[in-house]
Amino acid sequence: MASLSQFLSCLKTKPAAKPAPCCRSLRIAASVSVHPSPAPTKRGDASSLVKSVKARQIVDSRGNPTVEVDLVTAGDGGALYRSAVPSGASTGIYEALELRDGDKGVYGGKGVLRAVANINDILGPKLIGVDIRNQEEVDAIMLEIDGTPNKSKLGANAILGVSLSVCRAGAGAKGIPLYKHIQEISGTKELVMPVPAFNVINGGSHAGNNLAMQEFMILPVGASSFAEALRMGSEVYHTLKGIIKAKYGQDACNVGDEGGFAPNVQDNREGLVLLIDAIDKAGYTGKIKIGMDVAASEFLTKEGKYDLNFKNQPNDGAHVLTPQALCELYQEFVRDFPIVSIEDPFDQDDWRSWASLQSSVDIQIVGDDLLVTNPTRIVEAIQKKACNGLLLKVNQIGTITESIKAALDSKAAGWGVMVSHRSGETEDNFIADLSVGLASGQAN
Repeated sequence: MASLSQFLSCLKTKPAAKPAPCCRSLRIAASVSVHPSPAPTKRGDASSLVKSVKARQIVDSRGNPTVEVDLVTAGDGGALYRSAVPSGASTGIYEALELRDGDKGVYGGKGVLRAVANINDILGPKLIGVDIRNQEEVDAIMLEIDGTPNKSKLGANAILGVSLSVCRAGAGAKGIPLYKHIQEISGTKELVMPVPAFNVINGGSHAGNNLAMQEFMILPVGASSFAEALRMGSEVYHTLKGIIKAKYGQDACNVGDEGGFAPNVQDNREGLVLLIDAIDKAGYTGKIKIGMDVAASEFLTKEGKYDLNFKNQPNDGAHVLTPQALCELYQEFVRDFPIVSIEDPFDQDDWRSWASLQSSVDIQIVGDDLLVTNPTRIVEAIQKKACNGLLLKVNQIGTITESIKAALDSKAAGWGVMVSHRSGETEDNFIADLSVGLASGQAN
């Protein structure tokens, strides 16, 4: 794993047009070339053709319904490839549409039987006989059937469930691991293991405490291997638990939606101090850096300001900041703490503030709600110099082909790429292979 110090020194010596050094240190190194897709076909070995596609409704880690898809290939016996779709709690307004049933009497309106029916009755029959080795062709067929810019007809959760299973089946048909198949269809040359970002303190919409900022993460950039990074993260997590318990009591060790601790503190600086204390006590000072997911769109006011006390309404407005004041707060954080990455520091439409922060700090500024893994939004962000990192979430855009394009476009601009889970997860581990296959260098 490349060192952060090398990355930062590179940032200071290279012109602005070059990749931001902090992104390079975190995403390690990946070389990408254009890799042509196979010619569209509906013929091939029986084992590479779709025999059937069947979906069902399951429940995710937050107890909400989501879509699971089984794809069976043709040939003797056939092979079954199963995938499940994640779901987010803090979602950007520009994400592809997650189709829900809306019946408040069933799962609070969050059922996905309409999306399931769209797979079983529409997509599945249309894909019978299609070659699963050509991910781009299969995704194009589904996009054409849907025919909407945000997948609102069939639902991004329906389309993605099939797209995930097709990708798995493509790897199976070729007899190679999933990450290797993703490497081939994306044209990624060099594979690297990602630096894991551990979300160890939860706030925002992911926790019932008073913290406005959503995630406080640790990144073991000084680890020599993924195994060492995993051990470092685990040790700091458990050390942090002991510190929180001693300082705030046993109840403060409760966790949020994503497994991070949710101590009832309001000052975001206090959350950062807790991380520094845990990193130091675990013996990893200098080897573990800090990342934040602010999810600032969650606390934007109607007046275009940011309310860091948004969970308590009404309030006296003492914690409401202007965009400039919030930018200055981030600059203080970067000065006082070993922060290497800040995600969604401003609202998804506050382009000016994004560009202002990006030009004032030498760290990775990651677009999540801003970009929603959408190549069109990425182009706009590149032009406006709003950020230098992509948070890649497959369910924000709805197909593997579009997800790969988002990653490649971001890398071409010199950005970092962090492949991410959602707060509503399943036992599906697709994103591990995606991160390795794309050589993203970062995984959240």
